[in-house]
Amino acid sequence: MTDAMPIADDPAALRAALSQAQAQLSALQQELDETNRGVLALYSELDTQAQQLRQATELKSRFLAYMSHEFRTPIASIRSLTRLLLDRVDGPLTEEQEKQITFIRSTSEEFAEMVNDLLDLAKVEAGRIDISPAWFELLDLFAALRGMFKPVLVNPDVQLIFEEPQTTAQLFTDNAKLSQILRNFISNALKFTAHGEVRVSAVCDEDGAMTFSVSDTGIGIAEEFHQAIFQDFVQIDSPIQKRLRGTGLGLSLSKRLAELLGGSVALRSEAGKGSVFSVTVPQRLPDSVPEGLGA
Repeated sequence: MTDAMPIADDPAALRAALSQAQAQLSALQQELDETNRGVLALYSELDTQAQQLRQATELKSRFLAYMSHEFRTPIASIRSLTRLLLDRVDGPLTEEQEKQITFIRSTSEEFAEMVNDLLDLAKVEAGRIDISPAWFELLDLFAALRGMFKPVLVNPDVQLIFEEPQTTAQLFTDNAKLSQILRNFISNALKFTAHGEVRVSAVCDEDGAMTFSVSDTGIGIAEEFHQAIFQDFVQIDSPIQKRLRGTGLGLSLSKRLAELLGGSVALRSEAGKGSVFSVTVPQRLPDSVPEGLGA
């Protein structure tokens, strides 16, 4: 019996093998072309959806900004009128009239806060919010916040305490944005604390960052809500929440402002055991050089 002829020595077998390889290659090429067409179609669809999302986001931001501006004028008029009435410019008021006008004023002030939050959110989403860093002292920041909240401390069962900063370090960041974050934290703490205290403190971390904390002895927040609470329009269902008005934007806006300052926000809380909201920011705003100083 003779051995089978190798393919290399058999032209017919070689042609058959080559034809089979070419057919396989052609099939693979066709499959690759179809895959490429599918990928290109998917990319095109994703680009279209991304463009639509950008347009929707821009329209939402424009709408929020427009409506916020439109609301500001009548709100300002209502606040001015209530101030004139409470100052007795047009004559004395009865006890019931004063009570009703005071209610109107407080409601208009809450409405103004909502409008400001909506406007700030629209600016952040549109990338049109300005960061203006400058040097400032912690003591000055705390003094301004203390003066701001002194008139609204109407619950005698709750104390607002500002701890003396343990450091004299200066900060180079946007004082107004940092103050806005802390105001949101303090306002929420006062709203959801029926008795006890709200304590504001600042600690300089080892890496040079500054952490501001607002702790309270209020109702607390269950762990399953810790992430969601920093999202837009999220509010925790509770008996106190049902009695209070709000947009659910304060914490979401605080988170975004903290990120613009190169920092982050955090929450430690348990239901019924109070909460600690904190914001950590670098002492010096990243990628910035203070005026008059070298890099």
